[in-house]
Amino acid sequence: MTNPQQPKVGLYIDPLTDFGFKKLFGTEPNKDLLIALLNSIFRGRKNIVDLTYNKNEHHGETKDEGAAIFDLTCTGDDGERFIIEVQRGKQGNFKQRAVFYTSRLITEQAPKGRRSEWAYDVKEVYLIALLEDFTLDAMGDGRYLHDICLSERETGKVFYDGLGYIFIELVNFVKTEDEAETDLERWLYVLKNMSSMDKVSIYTRKPIFEKLFNVAEYANLTKEEKAMYDASLKRKWDNKAVLDYAVSEAVKEATTKTREEERAKAEAEKLKSALKMKQSGFDVYMIADILELPVEKVEKL
Repeated sequence: MTNPQQPKVGLYIDPLTDFGFKKLFGTEPNKDLLIALLNSIFRGRKNIVDLTYNKNEHHGETKDEGAAIFDLTCTGDDGERFIIEVQRGKQGNFKQRAVFYTSRLITEQAPKGRRSEWAYDVKEVYLIALLEDFTLDAMGDGRYLHDICLSERETGKVFYDGLGYIFIELVNFVKTEDEAETDLERWLYVLKNMSSMDKVSIYTRKPIFEKLFNVAEYANLTKEEKAMYDASLKRKWDNKAVLDYAVSEAVKEATTKTREEERAKAEAEKLKSALKMKQSGFDVYMIADILELPVEKVEKL
């Protein structure tokens, strides 16, 4: 595998690196950025007015997974409390992990003892995942937003609205800056393209985006933060290079296999024609010449 070109640091940090995502959305001073992002994702179904970062942050179980994960307790505008887990990145057995994480967030609410008094007053739980470079294969329909809940299979009627999964496939979000119409689309455009922007986006007309771009400016990072970001960017770049190489090799292998199968099929057809010609009395050498087959193979028919 050839050595990939080193990543170039732009005017703004890449929010889809581990460091970038945590810098922009994972700290108390910037929680208004995360609230705005989450409200755009819920599209009016929930309106978060405050959130708390819980300490039980669940990291990937291997160093290669490296996904940024936030466990949040949110407060809605009606005073309701609910739990959200935000993930960025891909992990093995993704769907199974999503179910496992939400199940853990539900069971952790149960008090020790006094279950009857608690009466299973379970807070709503949601898992939101930003998927940068892969799609949920079973849903491969080209959509970038998948909003999933528990529903009856036959009728589609919602069975329980207190557990939900929202998966955003950024690879399927292809709108340009001018085409972005909703707040969610504007957020996704910025998340996907910020690191390559060389000027302030028109989105900074809104104060929340003004703050986002200001926090994301590379020049505003401390020396230590720059070192951490550079390492995070290189890790993301290296992982992408490994993935691209694996995909390239898989494509080559599949192409070679297809060509071999096509050659074998073509030769089988030729041998079938050669047999008919031989049975009709054609000369072996003439058959081999016409069909471009080895004489030995024609003789053995």
